[in-house]
Amino acid sequence: MTPPDVDASPLEHARRLAEGGDLDAAAAILSELAADPAGPDRAQAAVGLAVVLEQRGDAEGARAAARVALSTGHPEYGAQAACHLAQGFEREDRPEQARGAWQAVLGMGAPEYVALARLGLARLAVQRDDLEAAEEELRAAVGAGDPHLGARAAQQLGDLLLLQGEPGEAADVLMAALHDAPAAEVARLRVQLGIAHLELACAEFAGAVEDGDEPGTSALAIELLARTLPLRGRADDAERVWSYGLNHADQALAEEVRLRLDRDG
Repeated sequence: MTPPDVDASPLEHARRLAEGGDLDAAAAILSELAADPAGPDRAQAAVGLAVVLEQRGDAEGARAAARVALSTGHPEYGAQAACHLAQGFEREDRPEQARGAWQAVLGMGAPEYVALARLGLARLAVQRDDLEAAEEELRAAVGAGDPHLGARAAQQLGDLLLLQGEPGEAADVLMAALHDAPAAEVARLRVQLGIAHLELACAEFAGAVEDGDEPGTSALAIELLARTLPLRGRADDAERVWSYGLNHADQALAEEVRLRLDRDG
C-alpha cells in the first residue's frame, strides 16, 4: 500500500493509490468522500470512484457512483459522470439508456463535453438508421468548438454525406474543417477531401458521357470515368463503362474507346 502523504488532500491521496494499483484503498477513500452530502469534493470523488470501481470490474457499483456525481448538478463532474454512464451503456449495447445519458451531458451545460456528447448521439442515430438525426448531431459537433473532436466529426459527416450522394457538400465540410484542424487530423481530412473530389469527378465524367456529342471528348470522358471508378472500389462499374463505350452505336466513338483501352496492353 502506498504510504500516505500528509500534505496531500484525500482526493490526491486516492488518486495516487489508484495509479499505484491499490484500487481497494482508493475506493475506500473515495467512497467516504462521495457519501458526504455536504462535502465539497463529493462530485469529483464520486466520478473518481466510478472509474476505480469500473477498473475493479464492478460495473453496477461504478454506475451507482456516477449517478451520485450526476445528482450533484456539478457542471464539470456531473458531465463527466454522464459521459461515463453513456459510454458504459454503449459498451453494453443499451442504446436508449446511452442516448439519455448523452443528452444529460448536454443538459449539464459544460461546453467542453458538448462535442463528445454530440458524437455519441450521432453514433447512436447511425445505429438506428436515422441518418438525418446523425447529420444534425455531427454538424452540431463540428460547431462545438473542440478542435480535435470537431475534426473527427467533420470526417464522419463527410463520410455520411458521401453515403447520401452529396460529394460537393462533403467537400465543403471537409475543406472548412481543414482551416482549423489540429496537425494530427489534417492528413485524414485531406484523404477524405480527395475521395470527395473523386466522387465529384466521377459525376462530371458521367455527365460528360451523357451530354457529349463529339467522339473524342466522349471517349476521353469514358476513359477517365472507367479509370477513376476502381479507385472508389467500383471495378464492376468501370467494366460496364468500358463495355458501354466499346459497344456504342457511334463507331467512331467505339473505336476511340478501343484505342484508349488498348493502351493498357
